[in-house]
Amino acid sequence: MDHESHKASLAPVDPSLPAGRQGLIEALLPVMAAAGRCILDIYKTDFSVRGKADESPVTQADEAAEAIILAALRKLTPAIPIIAEEQAAAGHIPDIGDYFWLVDPLDGTKEFISRNGEFTVNIGLIEHHQPVLGLVLAPAIGRIFFGALGIGAFSGQFDGENIDPAYSTIQVRRPPDTGAIALASRSHRDAATEALITAEGIEHFKAAGSSLKFCLLACGEADFYPRTGPTMEWDMAAGHAVLVSAGGQMHNLDGSAFVYGKPGFKNPGFVARGLNRD
Repeated sequence: MDHESHKASLAPVDPSLPAGRQGLIEALLPVMAAAGRCILDIYKTDFSVRGKADESPVTQADEAAEAIILAALRKLTPAIPIIAEEQAAAGHIPDIGDYFWLVDPLDGTKEFISRNGEFTVNIGLIEHHQPVLGLVLAPAIGRIFFGALGIGAFSGQFDGENIDPAYSTIQVRRPPDTGAIALASRSHRDAATEALITAEGIEHFKAAGSSLKFCLLACGEADFYPRTGPTMEWDMAAGHAVLVSAGGQMHNLDGSAFVYGKPGFKNPGFVARGLNRD
């Protein structure tokens, strides 16, 4: 894709077309950088942590990054509804149609609080219940991943201020006969997850936080990511879009399609992977 900088346009965007999706990505890259700068500024401080109604933690960084992203999306695509984590927690959930945005401004708040760096900023676009575009920024480790159907998937570097325009194409890999790698969250690895990893015949395991796991699959740095516990759609959408744009796949534990726009935006368990060995 063209790596020159582009300003966000108020012209109508057709996200069903690759050209429209490319334009959205180019407009959103500087928005991701702005959210990343904001988060890192707060990360360096003695920030406070509060509990939401569901007892999950939230910080000033979650709210400040979400405000940046919401303002940009409302200007860029005013007709497309936005489902954003902190807005949803406050009860602000618009009606959705064929298209809607899913935003998690700080996935991995626990990683942010523990300062291990494995937290991400996430923007995903859903079309007819499927992810078609996604951007994932891991600001503390200086990596960004993005992709869209019809365009492909890419990775790049973030220096804490700006995103380097020298992007690299990424794609999933076929698992090696030996040395395949399974991923799981540091705080959500349970007996059911262990059983799925064992059934896949994978002996090597890597812990990783947030939606970064989808991006490691998309880059061919890992092969298999099962999740049996509950998640929300905004946790998945951006990373899922990057993964499928890189040639990967994701489905429910029973093998059925993983779809978006479910009641309450709540997810069942799932399996994400690069390529099958077949």
